[in-house]
Amino acid sequence: MNKIKKEYVRFQRANYIVTDLDKSLKLYCNVLGMINQYEADAPDNSYSYDVFEIKKTNKIRWAVLGTPDQLRVMALTEIKDGKLKPIPNPKRCAIVIEVGNVDRIISEAAALGCHIHREEELVTHDGRIGREVGINDFDGNLIVIYHIPKKTN
Repeated sequence: MNKIKKEYVRFQRANYIVTDLDKSLKLYCNVLGMINQYEADAPDNSYSYDVFEIKKTNKIRWAVLGTPDQLRVMALTEIKDGKLKPIPNPKRCAIVIEVGNVDRIISEAAALGCHIHREEELVTHDGRIGREVGINDFDGNLIVIYHIPKKTN
């Protein structure tokens, strides 16, 4: 039996690096429905420089996003005047968001110029059927949206 002491753990948020925060907020807030809860320039000694390996000559700012029911679950960190190399394949991470209107989001994200992956039927571990679609944001970060209709029995 594993005798490791159980410790407290809580998932705080995901974070994506972007090159244009204002443009990204159009996707994440206007299209996906997230709420910009906090936005600020990062201080020169921000830990973000170290953990994301950002050159200190680049100024950074961030926005912390949430939903009406979930506070501060996503952050976008902008590298001002930064150039990002393309994200290599296979993608190494994604955020997964349950949404109410897949068709609207696909249409509006495509109109902004985001890459839309082909749609798949989603079958959950417990047999529910829904839809899922991948979207790449302007910097290649992967967002997977899904919807599982509620059963009406």
